[in-house]
Amino acid sequence: MKKYLVIFALLLSISTTLFAQKESGDIQMFNPVMTGVTSLTIAPDSRAGAMGDVGSATDADVNSQYWNPAKYPFAISPAGFSLAYTPWLRQLVSDIDLANLVGYYRIGDYQAISGSLTYFSLGEVWVDDYTIKPYEMAVDFAYSRMLSETFSASVGLRYIVSDLNYNFDEDTSVGQAFAADISMFYSNYIFLGRRECMLNLGLNASNIGSKISYDGGQTNQFIPTNLRVGASVMIPVDEYNVFSISADANKLMVPTKPTYRQFLAENELEDPDGNTYYSEYESYLSEIGYNDMSPIGGIFRSFSDAPGGLREELQEIYWGVGVEYAYNNQFFLRGGYHYENEYKGNRKYFTLGTGFKMSTFALDAAYLISTAQSNPLDQTLRFTLSFDMDGIREIMGR
Repeated sequence: MKKYLVIFALLLSISTTLFAQKESGDIQMFNPVMTGVTSLTIAPDSRAGAMGDVGSATDADVNSQYWNPAKYPFAISPAGFSLAYTPWLRQLVSDIDLANLVGYYRIGDYQAISGSLTYFSLGEVWVDDYTIKPYEMAVDFAYSRMLSETFSASVGLRYIVSDLNYNFDEDTSVGQAFAADISMFYSNYIFLGRRECMLNLGLNASNIGSKISYDGGQTNQFIPTNLRVGASVMIPVDEYNVFSISADANKLMVPTKPTYRQFLAENELEDPDGNTYYSEYESYLSEIGYNDMSPIGGIFRSFSDAPGGLREELQEIYWGVGVEYAYNNQFFLRGGYHYENEYKGNRKYFTLGTGFKMSTFALDAAYLISTAQSNPLDQTLRFTLSFDMDGIREIMGR
């Protein structure tokens, strides 16, 4: 099987099925927001993965680095680290996977530092007489601080490497980029009826940074700059039983790239073989400023540039909702749903998961059930193993 075709499809977008549908007399086409380094959009941990990819406002845990590092000052344990493993496209290939290592350390009662390493391996790909091993990697660090008893903020820096080298071209180079994250977290008690509950609100603007290039800067791609906002309510039933309901909404702050078919339609051109006017299309992208747009300019433009106007802008918001049941803070059951509009990627799936926590470690698992087109994680079991340094020190002390 020619695995490089699968890889090429992954790099274009998470889903690459093209279709059109007539709606209110207009034809709307499949037009996802295109970015490079798509591995940065994959949820790395099993807890959030079991709750519909929700995590910006859930209570603080060791895997908060990806979702909202501003949660770390609210963590109960002073330090911890976690290992997560996610198989990828297991129904097609056996050696594509995502690995994530993350850790944090609280400094006193009000500050924390954290970091993570994410490695996305595309396995071994044989093309002609060559065997290549493409991969994507990101290393990041964050500093978070409580600004009041109920509010915290965080800043982070990320270094990104993407080595695809599937063209065997002398002009092809390893893609590199730098990015920053800004996040905020609010946590306070509220009353629902006579029951005292915990309300959390979270915001994370991630991957604000440079473009990435694979040809020495001649052409550039946007990285997946993302705005994530969320809310979570923790509802205690009694001393041992707690329910949590959480939701996240996401918007890629990347300009929408006009499709090739839209270019043909705007210029009243017919192109049955899809190639005749492709060079004119590339020139068109330069004329409208897409190729030369700065990352910051792309962020502002991303909120108003969808070809379908406000309706299509709203379709670019994808969201998730999740629930979690905890017994004695040791045994967990989780479920969720993730939705992305069919014109913007069509990732729609239910998630299930469970977790078990001891004083020294926690083991979480997640399972995804796709409800739309094939998802790379459909019917895949994912695992995360976390360690609590406080618990480890207690055992060592004994």
